[in-house]
Amino acid sequence: MMGNGFHSILVGVDESANAQKAFQYAVKKAAHENIELVIASILESDEINVYQALDDDYLRLARKKTEENLRKYQQYAYDQGVQTVKLFSDEGAPAERIIHHILPQTQCDLLIIGSHAKHGLKDYFGTSASYMAKNAPISVMIIR
Repeated sequence: MMGNGFHSILVGVDESANAQKAFQYAVKKAAHENIELVIASILESDEINVYQALDDDYLRLARKKTEENLRKYQQYAYDQGVQTVKLFSDEGAPAERIIHHILPQTQCDLLIIGSHAKHGLKDYFGTSASYMAKNAPISVMIIR
């Protein structure tokens, strides 16, 4: 069943409550409509201080944790009945990386994101979610 004609969903995940809600919604929609789910996680470069950036072990562990978290999200989606789940990880500013790097690599036609990211006021709706809504070449659903 192809509901609104969407074929593939891209959902951005982090540890924020709104991102978790967006992920839950995306999983339900993908399972219900039998469409592909692409899960993206960004290692945010502005969270890493200069000493951590110079520490290869710190970066390796941070990347490993990101990959492990993505695999947990993937398994959850499979357990909920999603048939096809792809994973993408990247580093940098989340909104820019999702729009300009991850989205062009996918065939997604719906982006689902949380309205607030994990940084509180800095990533309040006025920045990341708004940037993605304005710059995505596909439909965007913002979950609160």
